[in-house]
Amino acid sequence: MLIDRLRADLAALDDRALRRSRRTLDSACGPRVQVDGQPMLAFCSNDYLGLAGEPALAEALRAGTARWAGGAGASHLVSGHYRVHTQLETRLAAFVGMEAALYLSTGYMANLGVAPALVGRGDAIFADRLNHASLVDGALLARAELKRYPHGDLSALARLLARSTAARKAIVTDSVFSMDGDLAPLAELLALAERHACWLIVDDAHGFGVLGPQGRGALAAAGLASWRLIYVGTLGKAAGLSGAFVAGQADVLAWLLQSMRTYLFTTGAPPALAHALLTSVDLIEQGDARRTRLAALIAHLRAELQLSRWQLMPSGTPIQPVLIGDNAEAVAVAQALWDEGLWVPAIRPPTVPQGSARLRISLSAAHTAEDVRRLATALQRLEKRP
Repeated sequence: MLIDRLRADLAALDDRALRRSRRTLDSACGPRVQVDGQPMLAFCSNDYLGLAGEPALAEALRAGTARWAGGAGASHLVSGHYRVHTQLETRLAAFVGMEAALYLSTGYMANLGVAPALVGRGDAIFADRLNHASLVDGALLARAELKRYPHGDLSALARLLARSTAARKAIVTDSVFSMDGDLAPLAELLALAERHACWLIVDDAHGFGVLGPQGRGALAAAGLASWRLIYVGTLGKAAGLSGAFVAGQADVLAWLLQSMRTYLFTTGAPPALAHALLTSVDLIEQGDARRTRLAALIAHLRAELQLSRWQLMPSGTPIQPVLIGDNAEAVAVAQALWDEGLWVPAIRPPTVPQGSARLRISLSAAHTAEDVRRLATALQRLEKRP
């Protein structure tokens, strides 16, 4: 029976320490939370600047609800596009140095929609093997030939591009890889895109708000500009709220508005949320002190956490993975930390490659140096236990 097959598949996940479970929070997002009835020090959210718990942002959301009430009522091209949506798109485009932007409900929707709007059957997509699942799914939906190159391997990518006879081509990459914390070689990727007449689609989910001057993102940090660049920014991580946007050259965005199915065929996000996001962009722009504090915490963790059997992976971003390897051991370490009041998620396949299970430590400007020291001390003690 079908249900018996499902039960067997669930049991197989249990056997391989791959079954996932949810925790339930009873408090607002922040380093100190109430989870499943317990007080915890959390190192697992993507709230890199601490804005999710920022009172000014909560007040902006309340003000947005008072002004715009509830939902948008329809898709953007029917009757669900409000003045505040346009204001947010204009603000976001200018902030990341692009001519135009479209605001979407989630980053997953943005990444599902962009590639299929730009390439299709008979075309080719070249994707880093460690790209986020949303980029992989977007590439598959495009129905173009999909070529995945080894992580960060520019030589392999160049060979694939040189052999391609596709009429239209797109290179697709994360800027900050969400499970490793390392950066894509964006300048070199853009050079290849220029040489081989490609689009370059960059998902800056973990760079927007953190990288670049005033948190303007990975492209600004690298000093890159080109009409070939399609920029995807996420508003549910460093921005502290929810949603995403796609930005680029004006004609490109005009085409996406006409053809991106995840934009065309979904109800617009509540205008109250767009109202609050205008405040979020202001807080990001004014957030140099938060970014300075975050950088200091990253450096502090890397200095404090000295491991011999496990590996603190190389990363200068708020994503600080500790590579353990074995699935069951990673789960056991995460549970031991939980028992000490420290919430750090164990990440296992298929999210990461086989044999590379890890703890994914996420730092926030809302953490303290003592928080980091407490985590480092616990990890070093746990690594030495039998």
